[in-house]
Amino acid sequence: MEVTKETTMGELLMHDMGIAEVLMQCGMHCVGCPSSFGESIEMAAMVHGLNPDDVLASVEEYLASKEA
Repeated sequence: MEVTKETTMGELLMHDMGIAEVLMQCGMHCVGCPSSFGESIEMAAMVHGLNPDDVLASVEEYLASKEA
């Protein structure tokens, strides 16, 4: 799966529920909120005062570690 800042939270979680833990470690504790499923990584990060590039990097690192 190619992940970008435009990828929605719902798409991430449907691809791999393990990403929820990564997002929570980044400070996004809203991963269970139904409204978050339609938000992009960028939108959700900004709502939480986080850098979207940092969140994206954490998700990419997690996915890369699973491929190894």
